[in-house]
Amino acid sequence: VPAGRFIQPRIEAEIAFVMKAPLAGADISIDNVFDATDYITPALEILDTRIERMNKESGKIRTFFDTISDNAANAGIVVGDRSAGPREADLRWIGAIVSRNGEVEETGLGAGVLDHPAKGIAWLANRLHQYGMRISAGEVVLSGSFIRPVECRHGDQIAADFGPYGTIRLAFA
Repeated sequence: VPAGRFIQPRIEAEIAFVMKAPLAGADISIDNVFDATDYITPALEILDTRIERMNKESGKIRTFFDTISDNAANAGIVVGDRSAGPREADLRWIGAIVSRNGEVEETGLGAGVLDHPAKGIAWLANRLHQYGMRISAGEVVLSGSFIRPVECRHGDQIAADFGPYGTIRLAFA
């Protein structure tokens, strides 16, 4: 990750759902999410802000509304090189051990996202339906993080070990 690309980057471990079919309707279930998903793959979401999290002059910390207006701090996604069908494993048990510079910072399981990573995707589809929108085929949708955000500084080496789903490595220059 090039130096200067981000202001105050953090990463989160997630599961990415790559959609093969549109997902729309009023009562979307986990099974509906699975039916519309081409495959899942481990992912790291890079969080960042377009404004600093704390104003150095006033000491004021950004608010919930600041975060929403800032695209919920999403700044990028790094996906793994291994994938699986959504029904090939119990997604609640897909986990990650996230290390920074060789030290374990966070561990978590997919169950940390509403008890099942696909529940967040179902919630999103149901919410979008209220506004006449949908999740489209080809979109990559993140489950939500099952770890707390890990701060990343210049020179940090990040490794997220997703077990049988591989390891994602990032180096912040």
